[in-house]
Amino acid sequence: MPELRKDPTTDTWVVISQERSKRPSDFQLPKETKAAGADCPFCDGNEAKTPPEVYALGPPDRQPNTPGWWVRVVSNKFPALRLEEWPANGGLEMGGFELAARMPGFGAHEVLIESPDHYATLASHSQEHLDLVLKALVRRYHDLGGDGRMGYMQIFKNWGHVAGASLEHTHLQIIVLPRAPKTAAHKLKIAQDYYHRHGLCLYCDLIKFEADHGERVIEETNHFLVFAPYASRFPFETWIIPKSHQHSFGQLTGEQSFDLSGVLKRLGRRLELSFEDLPYNLVWQTAPYGPGHESYYHWHLELLPRLTTIAGFELGSGYYINPTAPEAAAESLREASLAMAFAGASH
Repeated sequence: MPELRKDPTTDTWVVISQERSKRPSDFQLPKETKAAGADCPFCDGNEAKTPPEVYALGPPDRQPNTPGWWVRVVSNKFPALRLEEWPANGGLEMGGFELAARMPGFGAHEVLIESPDHYATLASHSQEHLDLVLKALVRRYHDLGGDGRMGYMQIFKNWGHVAGASLEHTHLQIIVLPRAPKTAAHKLKIAQDYYHRHGLCLYCDLIKFEADHGERVIEETNHFLVFAPYASRFPFETWIIPKSHQHSFGQLTGEQSFDLSGVLKRLGRRLELSFEDLPYNLVWQTAPYGPGHESYYHWHLELLPRLTTIAGFELGSGYYINPTAPEAAAESLREASLAMAFAGASH
């Protein structure tokens, strides 16, 4: 029977259409080919094809903008927002009028190139290398947040053409806005209201609820819970959330970073075992810069597979139709964990 479920973190509803229930083998995915070469600006040796790096990790004797790096961050060549758009009068006042408001396109847009290996994936990175990627993200979080004009950082990864990746070489993007976007502000308001009603963090309660029930849990480590959310918008949607209360991704500790790198690597491997080149978006959800959100917000990652098409019903109603119940998705990904363990034992 179809079921309507409410997401407590957004107060939105989804349709879990269990009669259409689909396992990984039921989805038809487009075939994507990869080809490295001199034209890829993110490959080692092509540093001149990108803007100058703003941060990099590599051997201590390496010179900036030369080969040999491990992780490299550059400004986006075609940025959505620019630091140069800060107005001369020093303020971002809204212009125009009520029906046609506008403001300068101020912000920052960077690309974190995860590896010089053109064919690398989330699963093929070593845990140690993913740890470097996470540490570079935390560094950029703090460096960009040091500019008092910045209000919110959005980190995301588009994997596959269907998910919006214009370049196939594995990378993440960082966009910093002068204020929190509507989606983040809405989630903050709901979390704040929950805290005022109960005196507790909504997400901490959600962690306990999911861990106690277990049917949607994919993995639990010392520091993180990995689960398919109760009101999943997309088939095989997966959340990764720190078990200790932290409002900001910038609070990630070294021990947590290494644990999270293992979680991401294993999740990537589960998805590779379940699907052939799954397109997805990986999105960081964190509090805005500045004080005031410490008690009630809780940062987390959302991995959103692009297995279904957002069509007229979704666009018109704001409801999503998910043909795979999150309980079934979690069970399938746990089974992939068993396949991983068996493969490891056979080597």
